[in-house]
Amino acid sequence: MTPTHFAQLADIAQALVAPGKGILAADESTSTIEKRFKSIGLASTEDTRRAYRDLLFTAPGANEFISGVILFDETLRQKGLSGKTFVDILNAQGIIPGIKVDRGTVPLAFSPKETMTEGLDGLRQRLQEYVQLGAKFAKWRAVITIDGEALPTDNAIEVNAHTLARYAALCQEAGLVPIVEPEVLMDGAHTIDDCFAVTSYALECVFKELRSQGVVLEAMLLKPNMVISGKECPEQADVDDVAAATLDCFRNHVPAAVPGIVFLSGGQSDELATAHLNAMNASGQLPWALSFSYGRALQAPALKAWCGKPENVKAGQQAFLLRAKLNSLATEGAYEPSMEMKKAS
Repeated sequence: MTPTHFAQLADIAQALVAPGKGILAADESTSTIEKRFKSIGLASTEDTRRAYRDLLFTAPGANEFISGVILFDETLRQKGLSGKTFVDILNAQGIIPGIKVDRGTVPLAFSPKETMTEGLDGLRQRLQEYVQLGAKFAKWRAVITIDGEALPTDNAIEVNAHTLARYAALCQEAGLVPIVEPEVLMDGAHTIDDCFAVTSYALECVFKELRSQGVVLEAMLLKPNMVISGKECPEQADVDDVAAATLDCFRNHVPAAVPGIVFLSGGQSDELATAHLNAMNASGQLPWALSFSYGRALQAPALKAWCGKPENVKAGQQAFLLRAKLNSLATEGAYEPSMEMKKAS
């Protein structure tokens, strides 16, 4: 690999975290989007999935707030309702197309309540094909579970960190910017302190493996969880506490060479995910760009407004644009909860 190769990847990484912009995660698997569609009474077919993604990707003015879109394999190959490929539709707006490349999780050997992520077999060849199809970046998700004092095990964190680094190295070799996603789940009754400890160790292991395998940090992005109380924890940390704990954790464990951190929403409500991101960006100068890579937290209002009906496409797009605009403001520390009821303009 030449310095020019990595410089080009670094430019893409910087573009993905350009001021005021973030990433739309539209990489739901077929089973996941089926569950989402079921919530609005819509059957999941190739045509309904195409129509929904077309609604999101053609929303007028989305490129003001969205820098890139993570696609699922099917979507990367699909054409929109206009007959143009989704890749061409995104490129025409200056939105960078990306691709989810992991193949989901399976139980970890000897610790079946924990998981490891599959998809390394044949990944080099798949990445080459995805580059030919127009992808510029990729994403791989690893999942860490907190369950009392027993979980996570060190082995689960270390196995997933190693796999994330192998994926990232293969991406950079192929000419794709890797988004590295170690997600500590918010499922459970754990405290924010528990989340802080586990997230700290996970990030420590991930960056140790990334360095070991030669991944160029300037040419990647990190997609982590926020440091937050578990859903069932009786004492929920407030917005300022989440922001402070998350920044403390990341300052200690994420090198400044990483251009940006694009948070996952991880099951938070739309408004709370935005408020947490805003509080972090309002705290002052940071060594990396802090942005979003939200799926459900960007899409839920659009899905509800659309309900699979062609006459509701405009309403669905407006709902999507509002959430995108509010999160764009949050990347600049300029979001206010009172903006929730205003229309995107």
